Formats: sequence, structure tokens, C-alpha cells
Amino acid sequence: MVTRPPGSHVSAWRPAVAGVAEVFHAHFVGHAYPRHVHDVWTLLIVDDGAVRFDLDRHRHGALRTSVTLLPPYVSHDGRSATENGFRKRVLYLDTSALGPELVGRAVDEPDLGDPGLRDRIDHLHRVLAAPGDEFEAESRLALILGRLRGQLHKRTPASVAPPAGSLAARLRELLDARTVEGVTLGEAAELLHAHPTHLVRTFTQVHGVPPHSYLTGRRVELARRLLLAGQRPATAAIAAGFFDQAHLTRHFRRHLGVSPARYPDARWRAERCGDG
Repeated sequence: MVTRPPGSHVSAWRPAVAGVAEVFHAHFVGHAYPRHVHDVWTLLIVDDGAVRFDLDRHRHGALRTSVTLLPPYVSHDGRSATENGFRKRVLYLDTSALGPELVGRAVDEPDLGDPGLRDRIDHLHRVLAAPGDEFEAESRLALILGRLRGQLHKRTPASVAPPAGSLAARLRELLDARTVEGVTLGEAAELLHAHPTHLVRTFTQVHGVPPHSYLTGRRVELARRLLLAGQRPATAAIAAGFFDQAHLTRHFRRHLGVSPARYPDARWRAERCGDG
């Protein structure tokens, strides 16, 4: 039997709109996100309540009046700022949508106090709520991205990524390349010519999560994409590197507050299955 916090609800789908990896709508009451990392941009608006989160070890908040932009590969968590929970709508955007030079600029100030931008994002979500108006969605997204780039370019450049070739960066590349098959700590230490303890400490210091948590998070991200593509939970679990469906379900619920079977939006899942 699937159990969720009272009042919680999740709806997720992948629209046929270039640049949008996923649309995610959620109402959470008791769920708290563990610290994790995405490989995409997270563009978030809050419709009710407020969200507290730590980004790169600095505390922030997401309010109904603002827009929140979280960059890829920067660790963050999330929880309700009130006992009544929160409602949010999220666009996960491919890294091609915003350049890597903007990552550092988004870290110190992830919140954008821009009512006009929030209205545009709200309208885009309404268009994305049903298939058929992809051209309008692409047009609205282009204007939103242009506005985001303009605001971020005004900020002082900052660098949060580890230098290319550094130990933390090389371990991340190894984990990304072997997300499904995995790697033991001893094997990683041997491949990267580092002591296992130093390897774990360095990665955690740079990325904000230990290597095992990073790998689990990457597997959850892969599983959610496979689910949105129409795969069944048992198949997606093995394809994403989990031992079985129960193993996936345990981590999926912890990260996303819902079981894999309840994740894809039923309307879009039915339509995708109807397409063959």
C-alpha cells in the first residue's frame, strides 16, 4: 500500500518542448528533500506557503512573490517553512537552455524578485498543462530564458565548480559515467590514485554531498526520466542501477515524496501509451 503525507500530491511529465526536461507540480506537507544534486537547471515558483532550502551550504527561502533558479551540479535540499506545507511548480531545464557561465551567478542569489517574470512562468505552466500548444510554449520559454540571462549577466561572476581535472571533478565524472553499473570506493580510489578517505572527504567538501549520496541521487534522476518515458517501475529500477523495484521505491520516496508508480502524470502517461 502506498503511503504519503496527508495532503501531498505530485504530478510530473515531460512535454514535447525543446529545453524542458520535465514539468513537476507538487503539494507537500510533511516531505523534506534530502541534500541532492540535479544535472539540469531548476526554475521554481511557489503558489502557496514557503520553502526553506540550503544551496551550496547557504540558507535561502522561496516565497510566492519570487522566482527561484537553482543551477545544475550544486547541492541543495528543501523543506516547508510552515506547518501547512507548500505548493510549487517547477520547470527542469536542460543545461543547453542557460550557459554554464551563469551557474556561479545563480548560486549566491537564487531568488529573483521579478513579478513580471513570475507571471510569464505562471502562464507557461498553464500552456504546458495540456498537449497541443507546444509552439506557444516554446515562444514563452524563449522570452523567459532571455529575461533570466539578462538578469544573471548583470551579476558579478562567481565560480563554484571545482577546477577541471581536480580530484572531486574527476570522481564526479567517474560516477556520472558509471551511474548504472556503479563503482566501489576501492576501485575509484585506485583509478584516481587517491586514498579512499581523502577521496570521500574531498568530494563531500566540494559538492556538498558524499559520493554515495551523489550516485544514489543520479540514479533517482535517471529513474524518473525512464518513468516519464513510459517504463514500468520494475524495469526502470534495474535500468537505473537499483537492485530491484523495492530498492528504487525506498530512495525515490525519500527524494521525491512519492512512489515510482505514482510519479508520472496519468494524463500524459495514458497519451504516451496510446502513441504506441
